[in-house]
Amino acid sequence: MDKNHEMWNGLSMDLDKHDLLCEALPQAFGDVFLSQEDRPEKMDYFNAVTADIHGIRPAELIEAQKNGQKVIGSFCIHVPEEVVWAANGISTGLCSGSQFWVPGGEKKLPTATCPLIKASLGARFDRTCPFFRIADLFVGETTCDGKKKAWEILAEDAPMYIMDIPQMKRKEDFEKWEKEINLYIDRLEDLTGNKVTAENLHDAIVMINNKRRAMQRLYDFRKLDNVPISGRDTLLITQISFFDDPVRFTQKVNELCDELDQRVKENVSVFKKGTKRILLTGTPLSIPNWKLHQIIETNGGAVVGEELCTGIRYIENPVDETKGDLDTEVKNLAKRYLGSINCACFTPNKSRIDDIIRLYHEYNADGVIDINLKFCNIYDTEGYFVEKRLQEENIPCIGIETDYTDEDAEQLKTRIGAFIEMLD
Repeated sequence: MDKNHEMWNGLSMDLDKHDLLCEALPQAFGDVFLSQEDRPEKMDYFNAVTADIHGIRPAELIEAQKNGQKVIGSFCIHVPEEVVWAANGISTGLCSGSQFWVPGGEKKLPTATCPLIKASLGARFDRTCPFFRIADLFVGETTCDGKKKAWEILAEDAPMYIMDIPQMKRKEDFEKWEKEINLYIDRLEDLTGNKVTAENLHDAIVMINNKRRAMQRLYDFRKLDNVPISGRDTLLITQISFFDDPVRFTQKVNELCDELDQRVKENVSVFKKGTKRILLTGTPLSIPNWKLHQIIETNGGAVVGEELCTGIRYIENPVDETKGDLDTEVKNLAKRYLGSINCACFTPNKSRIDDIIRLYHEYNADGVIDINLKFCNIYDTEGYFVEKRLQEENIPCIGIETDYTDEDAEQLKTRIGAFIEMLD
């Protein structure tokens, strides 16, 4: 038994079932990523992380736990990761992007639930994700009704904490969100035994801002006429950002960007001249959900931006780094994590559509694809307003509903291919 299997066995994982996932991932990764021509050399780090995503980082987390640190798993970019690091905890993402985990979730959830929620619970209940076995606390949030009830089910099997996100953005809603962050700090202090102070929270804010700045630097390359990195590779890096050590990740992204700077000087592009530039909007694409990027970029398109939680929503608008007392820094977190993230859970949500139009122009896109994971009612309903407004702005747009299976792949290729051809 190798070291990874020893670790997984120690986590009481279902090794036989998990081995099926481990057998399928290399082929899928090769088909989507390694088949690309002229990839940047510095992608090797991110390739290695993905190849051993259930090995390297989980082993680091377990070692940190041995040294007294606590691991906190969260599902949503509204949950401020800075307060976890300020309490000397470790923040990590959780598995939720594969059909492999969906049947496990359907054992306890209705079939007509979005695949992201079903996969999240399935990864825990089927014992096939080490991050779900390692975390000392899971932090849910109230971004949709499906999640709210799913967290109740998950709480029967795991330690849960819920942050209640306001559904509007009035003055009183920001005050409520500040209180929610303070309550979260109290819970983390109880869990870790460490005090969150203005000083260590400021340090954590700077650390996560540095990560976001590195990612923004990466995304800025996609605004160029000659794009030196594919949408697929950028998505992979963004997905890894939720799991990797933030300091190391920031360093590796900046090293990649240094290589991309040189590519820009040499006018290197990974896309043929005239390739149509696509902006994605809608529901998040959690690792290893690479389906739409693969279809778009092998059918005449280039994904140059994602107005998604696994995209620009996560990296834009760093927290104010001005030093202040703890109340001031919490207020700054609330401004960023409530005011700057335009999830479809909010009403009204004109700011999200304004963002889509702004990003369409910033990234010089030719068209917009609005993604909806099947049974995600809030994004599906808001798609009406998205498509109506984009039509008024003469921005080509198509709505796509899909799930994690490959059953609709040929249909999607036909629809997306026709949309891209229409952009000529």
